[in-house]
Amino acid sequence: MTAIVIIPARYDSARFPGKLLYPLRGMPVIQHVYENSNRARLADDVIVATDSETIFEKVLSFGGKAVMTDRKHKSGTDRVAEVARSTDYDIIVNVQGDEPLIRSEMIDDVISLLEDKKASIGTLIKKIEDPQEMRDPNVVKIVFDNEGFALYFSRAQIPFHAPHSELSTPDYYKHIGIYSYRRDILLALAGMEQTGLERVEKLEQLRALENGMKIKIRETFFETYGVDTPEDIERVEKCLNTSL
Repeated sequence: MTAIVIIPARYDSARFPGKLLYPLRGMPVIQHVYENSNRARLADDVIVATDSETIFEKVLSFGGKAVMTDRKHKSGTDRVAEVARSTDYDIIVNVQGDEPLIRSEMIDDVISLLEDKKASIGTLIKKIEDPQEMRDPNVVKIVFDNEGFALYFSRAQIPFHAPHSELSTPDYYKHIGIYSYRRDILLALAGMEQTGLERVEKLEQLRALENGMKIKIRETFFETYGVDTPEDIERVEKCLNTSL
């Protein structure tokens, strides 16, 4: 199977405009993401898909590959799909442009998940250690079946632990937002209308589940934090310094 990493990179952000160009340890956020992605053993290529000429030029300046995409896309998935249509790779990996802590091993993991012929999409999960994350609606929780396929994603705490349950407190898992798609699945998904649960939870992956697509999961032990607000910079820089 051939695979390409496509990094959707939008300039505008309601909470932190231009965040992908913010310097972390002397390199812009997008360069960290690109270089980490480029180390994946199972990825044959890496390309940034952007709506910004500034980001486009920045990527070229550090030797990366980039393409300009339609400014009207409503999601990163749509932006990735636009680029995927002009390629013939078997697997498309969507790595968010604001994830400078992404590890090449994580990319290899989601690619290898699609060795399972029943899987349409691959993604990662991580066990929740901090109880506050269980209650945080910005941390997406997941439940999955015995074969490692997602049953549901939610911003709510799932599974709910009933007060009189005979079982001990269950393990809780959060979703790590990196995806691998079979190319035809990605293109089909991008062409579908939003579904009811997707609109309620504001989670694109529910569109796939509601349309019968099977999402295979694997647990990762790497922690990642995205750059969503200026306040996230300090935490991410601390993690980068720790990894030196």
